[in-house]
Amino acid sequence: MRKPWFVLHVRPRCEKKLAEYCSIYDISHYLPLRQKTKIYQRRKVTVEMPVFPGYFFCVFDVETRHLLLRTNHILRKISVENQRLFLHELAQIRKALRVDPQLDACVGLRAGHRVKINNGPFMGIEGIVASIRSETKVYLNVDMIGQAVPVQVDKAFLEVIH
Repeated sequence: MRKPWFVLHVRPRCEKKLAEYCSIYDISHYLPLRQKTKIYQRRKVTVEMPVFPGYFFCVFDVETRHLLLRTNHILRKISVENQRLFLHELAQIRKALRVDPQLDACVGLRAGHRVKINNGPFMGIEGIVASIRSETKVYLNVDMIGQAVPVQVDKAFLEVIH
């Protein structure tokens, strides 16, 4: 039987530390990172920051749970009811970040049409559409944490999913 995925709500600025810890102990995890360019004293520096600050995605059992709790980085564990849907949502985020590593999260949407992008660099990705002024944005939701990653798409590339 496969170990279930969990969402961990972690202390501020501890996401990358927990990812490093999981790598050392060979614990399956996913921490979506985005690139952000900052200017420090007239120098451009590109850093990787969590797409969903305060959240970390991980697979573990009872024994591994004790290892993770020892880090003192975890505030709470959130169980994932629909594993298949959750993994699909994470795959969508992963695919979008490969196309545009500077994508950022926003509050997830509940209302709107569910769409699939049929053309362009985001082809094959599904999400919720929201028209904002003249732009069309598709939000790639992670319902478990109530956040989403918006991608800008031409309306002609969208197909409504029922």
